[in-house]
Amino acid sequence: MGKKFAQTGTTAVALAMKQINPDVVAAYPITPQTAIVQDFALFVANGEVDTELITVESEHSAMSACVGASAAGARVMTATSSNGLAFMWEVLYIASGLRLPIVMVDVNRALSGPINIHCDHSDSMGARDSGWIQIFSETSQDVYDNVIQAVRIAEHKDVMLPVMVMMDGFIISHGIEMFEILDDDQVKKFTGEYKPQYALLNTSKPVTMGAFDLFDYYFEHKRQQAEGMENARQVIVEVSKKYSDLSGRKQELYRGYHLDDAEIAIVALGSSAGTIRDVIDEMRAEGHKVGLMSPRIYRPFPNVDYAEALKSKLVVGVLDRSDSFGGNGGPIYTELRSALYEYDRRPKIIDRMYGLGGRDFKAEDARSYLDELMEIADGKKQYSAVSYLGVRE
Repeated sequence: MGKKFAQTGTTAVALAMKQINPDVVAAYPITPQTAIVQDFALFVANGEVDTELITVESEHSAMSACVGASAAGARVMTATSSNGLAFMWEVLYIASGLRLPIVMVDVNRALSGPINIHCDHSDSMGARDSGWIQIFSETSQDVYDNVIQAVRIAEHKDVMLPVMVMMDGFIISHGIEMFEILDDDQVKKFTGEYKPQYALLNTSKPVTMGAFDLFDYYFEHKRQQAEGMENARQVIVEVSKKYSDLSGRKQELYRGYHLDDAEIAIVALGSSAGTIRDVIDEMRAEGHKVGLMSPRIYRPFPNVDYAEALKSKLVVGVLDRSDSFGGNGGPIYTELRSALYEYDRRPKIIDRMYGLGGRDFKAEDARSYLDELMEIADGKKQYSAVSYLGVRE
């Protein structure tokens, strides 16, 4: 049994990083991520970790330093939010294209403008095609567990890709929850020692990093990168199983709640799932067969697993906490709709963008959406497949 804490999500991340004891952390402060590196800097200052902490002048520089350190053969971590992630954009693609297993926590925050410091998923969704594995967290416990697993996933020889672990800004990052941590020795044994196959500082095995790569090889390198992402599907399952055995906490691709026999299902990432569960309990007591899918893995998108879990429903309501301007629905909706397209029998899929810029998602919002989905299932309501929930007209 590990230690239990009543602390913030940022502290949960800092404790996981302390136990992982990475070689290098390069970071720049941005709300609401700042508290992660503030806490971790105390561990560095007190000599509780061996990490080289690099405080840089921007997020672009932070990821650039991470790329250099990882290419040299170090185990590297960082954290950011919102416009900080956007400032890294160019270097995100370099990190994944060079197959560098960097682990980064993104504390989800709306992208400016207008300026906003509260939660939505527009930052990480904007980076969904950058070649990073993406793992979402519902609670402080989840983000602690996901950060530790991310190290092993990223460094697997068949993957070798960076991993982004998400948690909702302020809701999880600054909200106080109970979470349990493993013993230091358990984490050390689980993550193991990083032994890079290629490293710039290994002079006995010289390599080139970041070479000029035209049409003669670039396509093949991108294909190899895609294969690493495809391999990650099975590696994530294997690492999750081993971590489940170690921690006693079930780690799966998604968390279902009354999902198996549900006729109506909601799909939602992150902290909103807790609110939806309470409403589902109320509606189940009233005799309504409603359920929830809370996805954990977004990249690589587990299309078969998610589609198999949802294909028999009458209606699936998706909640997207980001908008895809000019697209046919939000990111989760379009992915799920595509995954279900090949099935002869498939549910109606409804998308609602919600909670942008930190707009509260309350129990009454979840209830009104589920009521709407039931009316659609009964054929009693005309509806728009893609619309908004909780916005003033």
